[in-house]
Amino acid sequence: MSREPGLSVRLKLTLSYAGFLMVAGAVLLAIVWVFLLRYVPNGPITGPGPFVPNRGDLIRAFAPAAVWALLFLLAFGLLGGWFLAGRMLAPLSRITDATRLAADGSLSHRIDLEGSDDEFRELADSFDAMLAQLEAHVAEQRRFAANASHELRTPLAITRTLLDVARGDPDRDVDELIRRLSIVNTRAIGLTEALLVLSRADQRSFTREDVDLSLVAEEAAEALLPLAEARGITLRTHGDVTPASGSPALLLQLASNLVHNGIVHNLAEGGTVDIVTSVRSGAAEIAVENTGETLSPHLVSTLVEPFQRGSERIRTDDHAGVGLGLAIVRSIAVAHGGTLTIVARAGGGLRVTVRLPLRQT
Repeated sequence: MSREPGLSVRLKLTLSYAGFLMVAGAVLLAIVWVFLLRYVPNGPITGPGPFVPNRGDLIRAFAPAAVWALLFLLAFGLLGGWFLAGRMLAPLSRITDATRLAADGSLSHRIDLEGSDDEFRELADSFDAMLAQLEAHVAEQRRFAANASHELRTPLAITRTLLDVARGDPDRDVDELIRRLSIVNTRAIGLTEALLVLSRADQRSFTREDVDLSLVAEEAAEALLPLAEARGITLRTHGDVTPASGSPALLLQLASNLVHNGIVHNLAEGGTVDIVTSVRSGAAEIAVENTGETLSPHLVSTLVEPFQRGSERIRTDDHAGVGLGLAIVRSIAVAHGGTLTIVARAGGGLRVTVRLPLRQT
């Protein structure tokens, strides 16, 4: 936005300092006039003895000196004000330079303002903290975009390969081709929808409502019950009323992702998935614990990263997901002011716990 040029803050402060000195000098002269000169007679003072000046004589002698004093105060106020304003606004100049560097894309620069804890130091520290968050956010977005573009390219490449093979095979099975294309297309749609949910959670663009996590867990378990039965997995829900506050749709997505993750990564014969909701230590908690393979601590620490999967053996499954399940869970939990904890079970499998702020009644 273009604006008309105006006076700089330094010049405004300089004029303010000089004006204050001029006013202070004028007030001082007025005090001298009121309390001293008004008691001196205005007419000629005659009588024996030495010459005694009257009011007019004092004014004629005092006025030039007063004018020179005011001019000196004006010059001193302008020079001193300019110097003092420059010293006071020096930190603001550094903040401005850092802002311009950030606008040009350099987010690694920091102000690191030294000195005592004052308003400028607080502003600089807040700006440095903002730059650190922006740098981390941009780095995460770039990494996520690179991973997303790679993952989206994979189903397209598979589709093209299937079509090329079918085109060169005169005895191709059309029904099998359609089935495979449908699986690939479903995975691509699922990835796109997951990306949209993740973006929505990161932006926190939702309206908070009263939510009972126990009902959300039951709804998610009921929706995924056919998938669990097809895999021979037993779903069990436990818990009392667990009041929370947030987006019902996003919290249902959170619970569904947790249950889905427990099902598709549950490679144990006759495995189980337990969904428990409870109120603990002043927080609403939903925990999903599943049997499965024994996972290393290093692998567990990477599961919340986008496109990370707990086992490579599930990649060929049409219900395996796109590697965004726990990343979405973490984003939704953080957007609701909660936390996500993942712990490997000693006998194999995972226990994933989400803690959300308890709804205030």
